[in-house]
Amino acid sequence: MLSRTADHLFWMARYMERAENTARMLDVNYQTSLLPQSADAAERGWRAMLGISELSSDFATRHGAVSARSVMDYMVRDEANPSSILNCLKAARENARAVRGTLTTEVWETQNQTWLEFQRLVRGSDFHRDPSQLFEWVKFRSHLSRGVTVGTMLQDESFHFLRIGSFLERADNTARLLDVKFHAVAPEHGWGAPGPGTGIVPSQAQAQSQASSDAPAAGRDQEVDFYHWSAILRSVSGFEVYRKAYRNVIRPEKVAELLILRPDMPRSLACCVNEVMANLRMVANQQSGETLRIAGRLCADLQFARIDEILATGLHTFLTQFLERVNTLGVGISRDFLVPVEA
Repeated sequence: MLSRTADHLFWMARYMERAENTARMLDVNYQTSLLPQSADAAERGWRAMLGISELSSDFATRHGAVSARSVMDYMVRDEANPSSILNCLKAARENARAVRGTLTTEVWETQNQTWLEFQRLVRGSDFHRDPSQLFEWVKFRSHLSRGVTVGTMLQDESFHFLRIGSFLERADNTARLLDVKFHAVAPEHGWGAPGPGTGIVPSQAQAQSQASSDAPAAGRDQEVDFYHWSAILRSVSGFEVYRKAYRNVIRPEKVAELLILRPDMPRSLACCVNEVMANLRMVANQQSGETLRIAGRLCADLQFARIDEILATGLHTFLTQFLERVNTLGVGISRDFLVPVEA
């Protein structure tokens, strides 16, 4: 396969996955903002959303004050934001168009129709009346794109590069979500500080919990925490999975275990890295030995890790190192298979 063709397929899948993950995080943030809370707490939630995507400084330069409306506009339909859903879907469609002959008719029509329909949906004012409806639509179109790919494409090199792109992007987004959201919800556990520029501070409920041992206040804090942990799980479609796997109240360490180490959880770090490794093996060439070694070592580290050891070392430290290793893996894949990118 030509490296340029592999490059278009890889990035088509990554951009589609990125659009879905952005919609998931925005939807959870929007739903959480509807809970009873102070204006400062709501603003911190939207700042966290920008921090996950490392867009805080760009947003501040161009928009200034943080509000639900401004952040959603910026992350959904701002043409100047390369990570907006609009630009992700556009890039996915353009990459698909470049390799139209490699894709099945169903895959191409799904990508093309998604882009055309999205432009219509965000043009009017319906988006702000019911943002959740648009976010659900984006998630549905991403599911449809993956389903059509699996159901209609020959499982050759083209298929494997699509899968590598999807799962590499998903691993990156899940790790970012965990890093920011865990610090925002459970800083009292001492699991690590946020990355630079995230602007995350403890929630109002947690500050009240630390400042008072009053039973009613503690009860309210537990209730708020439950909704926040539920929101984190729902952002990765993991709420029902958690109930089935643990059959217990939502506990932070179990949430971390589910989203990091469980290979049977579709959006966990372990599952994503395993899928990347499996598909890399199918396209391996003479110069990809080092990239395979990096992927294999990352798989092994997640397979034999224990959540208590990760939390004792520091969750932020672990996730920062994971993101660095995923980035290194992505660079290796680009070097071995795709169009070279200048430093």
